[in-house]
Amino acid sequence: MSAQLPLALQLREGNNLSNFLSGPNGAALAGVREVVLGADRQAFIWGGEQQGKSHLLEGAVRLAQQQGMDACLLPASELLPLVPAVLEAMEQFDLLALDDCQRFAGDPAWEEALFHLYNRLMAQGGRLLVTANASPAAAGLLLPDLATRLAAGPVYRLGPLEDGDMQKVLQERAKARGLRIEQDVAHYIVLRSERSPGALMALLDRLDRMALAQQRSVTIPFVKDALGW
Repeated sequence: MSAQLPLALQLREGNNLSNFLSGPNGAALAGVREVVLGADRQAFIWGGEQQGKSHLLEGAVRLAQQQGMDACLLPASELLPLVPAVLEAMEQFDLLALDDCQRFAGDPAWEEALFHLYNRLMAQGGRLLVTANASPAAAGLLLPDLATRLAAGPVYRLGPLEDGDMQKVLQERAKARGLRIEQDVAHYIVLRSERSPGALMALLDRLDRMALAQQRSVTIPFVKDALGW
């Protein structure tokens, strides 16, 4: 099945459930694990941009694969350039993780294809994780039956992390790269960065590349120079 998919379904390096710092989102993390390993068969996770929704899905797919399940990540951005027929037979997967579901809203052909895929997947005993930037009822779906089905399981909203959690995320992910960021430097970065884990990781990418290129430690003066602060 996997060989038939014309998609670049590569999981990003480093994103797994064990390094998802949940902060106020512990229920969402536990709910995702429950879909992969427990009694729940579906969950819907929604929240703002770069709040960690894709991280959760990638971690779920990795965990499922480690358990011997056939799991597939389906980013809406990679599906939409194709045709809805690409979803045919995907119910053969044990777990499907659909990212950015709101991107399909307003397209009758895609909404209908998703509706039928949901029904086939549930009939086959499969499991489904879906993310969006709004709840099922507020995601702009034209097909009421699709919104109803996506809300049939637990629905979790991701909230923003506190500054202390953001600092911990930054320092732990930097350490995993072999990059040392002291607490005062992490605090300085978090106070000035966009308030989302995704934006913070983008800054870490830039700092990592520049620190390596310039052979410098990540200090506050270096951060000021590197980021123009």
